[in-house]
Amino acid sequence: MSQPQQVSRRDFLGGSLASVGVAGAIAGSGLGNQAGAAEAGAEPAASEPVAGVVPCGMIGKAKISRLLLGGNLVSGYMHARDLKYVNQLFRAYVTEEKMMETLRLAESQGINTVFETGAHFVARYNREFGGHMQFIPHIQVPLGQDESSLKDHIQKQVDSGAVALYVWGVSGDRLVQAGEIGQLAKAVELAKRHDLPVGVGGHSLRVPMACEQHQVPCDFYVKTLHSDQYPSATPKALRKEFIWLDGGEGWYDNMWCINPEETIAFMQTVTKPWLAFKVLAAGAFDPKQAFPHAFKNGADFIAVGMFDFHIQQNSELVGRVVQREKVRQRPWCA
Repeated sequence: MSQPQQVSRRDFLGGSLASVGVAGAIAGSGLGNQAGAAEAGAEPAASEPVAGVVPCGMIGKAKISRLLLGGNLVSGYMHARDLKYVNQLFRAYVTEEKMMETLRLAESQGINTVFETGAHFVARYNREFGGHMQFIPHIQVPLGQDESSLKDHIQKQVDSGAVALYVWGVSGDRLVQAGEIGQLAKAVELAKRHDLPVGVGGHSLRVPMACEQHQVPCDFYVKTLHSDQYPSATPKALRKEFIWLDGGEGWYDNMWCINPEETIAFMQTVTKPWLAFKVLAAGAFDPKQAFPHAFKNGADFIAVGMFDFHIQQNSELVGRVVQREKVRQRPWCA
């Protein structure tokens, strides 16, 4: 992060929300937005937006906004396909003070939770600016990790102010790929001792499938969901499980849900809450396409990386979509 500028609490809290005014001119889907990614079911134009409050659901005892602030654009990492300058551009724009402003904007719209990374920013915002932002950190579970170090890591994540925990998607993928379901279940069991809801993440559909088959005692799932109808999607003939881990022909940091139809079908059989991520395919979709696709097809929550100028437009969109999808094929599970 670049050197922060000095901003008083009065200036900060009394400042206008003018920065979100550019949202109408800049698509709220990240740098990779592609106009050719249209699909059926996109959000229609609305004359009167639903203002102010993103609806919430419950995961265990935690009340979570159905739109969460995704961790990549908090921690400073962006998927950018082959655009090498993008992460440098991010760091030039998102100073620490800009991050504080983004959290303020998010909370003003009813977004009450940051997902995955960003504990330092959440703690500073709550402490210095009177915020009430929540945090859901991930648990890293390397193959062969001993129980003592795993307990220490879980405790550290709990101490960050967590309202829930989840096994990181990369860890979930690697453990299932290696057939180490027992280690995955053990991580969940150890985390649940802290009386917090505990989820399991994965990019591969095999992760929730394995958890359901082996009755891993998690409270929710964190699973990717996006359509494959965009130009840079890996061709179907080249898709393979765990391609995002192992690489291979056809994958260039460009696809995180290789079987969306199968994912939607399987998750209809699951009664635990589902937090969907990568719903924009890292900028390949406009939120007006991606958010309806996610909620209509079963997601109970979505985690989305957002700049400050995305917040208001995306929040209002989620309010409209959730209202419209009160009744859907997969019942709301949170």
